[in-house]
Amino acid sequence: METIIVILFGLVWGSFLNVVVYRLPQGKSIIKPASSCPHCGTRINWYDNIPLLSYLLLKGKCRACRRPISIIYPIIEALTAALLLILYYHYSLSLHFLAAALFTSALITLGFIDFKHQILPDHLTIPLFLLSLIYGFLRSDLNLKEVLLGAFFGSGFLFLIYVGYFLIRKKEGLGTGDIILMLGIGSFLGLKGTILTLILATFAGALVGLFLLLGQKKEWQTALPFGSFLTPAAFISLVWGEKIIVWYFSLFSLPG
Repeated sequence: METIIVILFGLVWGSFLNVVVYRLPQGKSIIKPASSCPHCGTRINWYDNIPLLSYLLLKGKCRACRRPISIIYPIIEALTAALLLILYYHYSLSLHFLAAALFTSALITLGFIDFKHQILPDHLTIPLFLLSLIYGFLRSDLNLKEVLLGAFFGSGFLFLIYVGYFLIRKKEGLGTGDIILMLGIGSFLGLKGTILTLILATFAGALVGLFLLLGQKKEWQTALPFGSFLTPAAFISLVWGEKIIVWYFSLFSLPG
């Protein structure tokens, strides 16, 4: 029963995150007005706004104008439910589950906003950092020193890259939003999780960049939304970070 509740809540919560992803970059209220078709502006009735199910029944189209609705909407709903379910299986219903769920919700929202708009709004990154910092006083798995080390190592590392690139190229190569985002990620994951997040995000970003360069004839200077790599890397570090780190160091341990 708890599993079903987590899934249903995740779908509904993912529907709300869709609203944030769509409206926040445009400076619109995330509370009102009610949801409407982005093409014709027709208000969406409740029976056409059931997470995931309505999209499938309407075959991804607006009931009024029949124009296609972005596949991003059901993806975010399903992804939110799936990730919350993973957190539930790892932490059960606990304070850390609730904190990790909020952290993950911020990662989903910021990742998709950065992917679509290449921005990381301060309205989300700063509260993420503050909430992660406050939670650092309540948790038993990390002490406050580890929380602060994670925050300032992650953001400091990206800040050095930002400054170095600017001094060499005389232009920004990394957004300041990524630096602020790493404050929140680092303070929630601690130093080891932060380092792993940076490694995973950098590796994934390099692979995608190489693919775009070779496969689609992109230029070396093509901008990639690094926040869209940091956010999934942070979730991986949150859930499986310890196992990945143990596995990695086991490769160098001597037999016997």
